[in-house]
Amino acid sequence: MAFKSDIEIAREANKKPIQQIGDALNIPGEHLLPYGHDKAKISQAFIDSVQERPDGKLILVTAINPTPAGEGKTTTTVGLGDGLNKIGKKAMICIREASLGPNFGMKGGAAGGGKAQVVPMEEMNLHFTGDFHAITSAHSLLSAMIDNHIYWGNEAQIDQRRVTWRRVVDMNDRSLRQITSSLGGVSNGFPREDGFDITVASEVMAILCLAKNLKDLEERLGNMIVAYRRDKSPVFCRDIKAEGAMTVLLKDAMQPNLVQTLENNPAFVHGGPFANIAHGCNSVIATTTALKLADYVVTEAGFGADLGAEKFMDIKCRKAGLKPDAVVIVATVRAMKMNGGVAKADLGAEKVAAVKAGCPNLGRHIENMKKFGVPAVVGINHFVTDTDAEVQAVMDYCAELGVEAILNKHWELGGEGITETAKKVVELCESGAANYAPLYADELSLAEKIETVCKEIYRADSVVMDGKILNQLKEWEAQGYGNLPVCMAKTQYSFSTDPTQRGAPTGFDIPVREVRLSAGAGFIVVVCGEIMTMPGLPRVPAAESIRLNDEGLIEGLF
Repeated sequence: MAFKSDIEIAREANKKPIQQIGDALNIPGEHLLPYGHDKAKISQAFIDSVQERPDGKLILVTAINPTPAGEGKTTTTVGLGDGLNKIGKKAMICIREASLGPNFGMKGGAAGGGKAQVVPMEEMNLHFTGDFHAITSAHSLLSAMIDNHIYWGNEAQIDQRRVTWRRVVDMNDRSLRQITSSLGGVSNGFPREDGFDITVASEVMAILCLAKNLKDLEERLGNMIVAYRRDKSPVFCRDIKAEGAMTVLLKDAMQPNLVQTLENNPAFVHGGPFANIAHGCNSVIATTTALKLADYVVTEAGFGADLGAEKFMDIKCRKAGLKPDAVVIVATVRAMKMNGGVAKADLGAEKVAAVKAGCPNLGRHIENMKKFGVPAVVGINHFVTDTDAEVQAVMDYCAELGVEAILNKHWELGGEGITETAKKVVELCESGAANYAPLYADELSLAEKIETVCKEIYRADSVVMDGKILNQLKEWEAQGYGNLPVCMAKTQYSFSTDPTQRGAPTGFDIPVREVRLSAGAGFIVVVCGEIMTMPGLPRVPAAESIRLNDEGLIEGLF
């Protein structure tokens, strides 16, 4: 049986004019700022006007550790939103925007898949409403102003060896990871080591996704540390006087983007910080606004629950005052088999024993979510190669842990294929069982916070931090940053820092390579093992297959 590609399905969508989607949410026309016929931004004035309304129920969709077999977290998020509407609930979804780098590299887009997609799929996965370009421009403005400040006398006494503000571009380009800038003589400034990160790793992205409004955005931008002086005192963005102009560039990007699913249900698509470097969640302003407009809001957090869900709970919810009501943990039979030792090429054959061997990865995520006090259900994302015995093995395993697992067919059937999970989610939300609490208290030392996440979530035996890192953490505590949460940067493929260790590994340590203070975003980045803030393209990048066909339509996006 031949299935249509995601882009073919998206192109056949029966989209409604975006004004009709806004009408369903009771957003007045003057507060809907259209970008074409099928997408719009929501005005800050309207967002301000709904703040006194009660909040709807918040549902987080997370997953097991990602595998090459695919899990379908965004697809499940979109499908569940459609499923909730299908059973008569007023629901909307909140997801992240796509980065151009992964689109043209290996990961693909971020609009869902099959019959559970957000449209317009092509625009969402390309330039969309220009938010990422605005973030890149704001970040680049600060980069230019720092070097310009040094060139014209260096009033802030920046130590050129200690400029910590790297440049960004929204593309996977390994050749830019480490560069030397300002070559070419006196008129070009002072040569120094420099480098590029991908835009989604920028602190500006993290700030935009955590800021409550434009005033909060400007203050956070001003608080960013861009360099240090010879006495090691920090130089802030506000010392360079860049935060005002950066806010101007980000004025429109701060407003959530309204689009629709294939079933014409509303979706906010806004922001997109990396999940293994930053906190991996869509914007606070989109989520909090959605909670005022719908009875149920379905959102996602990047990669597996050990990264995305932990940061959602410990950073986003803590900082935004959110209280999630239910969690859906996405798993696939295929991924369980890979965790059980089956090669990707052999996933089509029934291997119940391998499914059972791989289930402990799912089990650990289930146990971890219980630590945040939010009830969970497991969503098994169906593939046509799954056998009844394999699916039952996952269900039986989950039942032993006291969690229901439900088979979902939203990729094939849309909202109709996930109504059972939708009903279960409503039951969990209305049960009042949620008693959300972050994993650690603000008052713990930074080192204790790092150890708590590593031992409680990853199940490491110990955390390896040398004296230099421990002293740095103590310095930040002395400077008043000790109450910040920690943002763990590690591989998404394993609970450990070794990406080849699938399943539920034990008997390992977590080495902390470096720590970074994101004073504007409001967290400490803890780099564990080898993490790239600028990915590279694979041997055969997706870009080689993306083109316009004879009809002028885009082919190859996925």
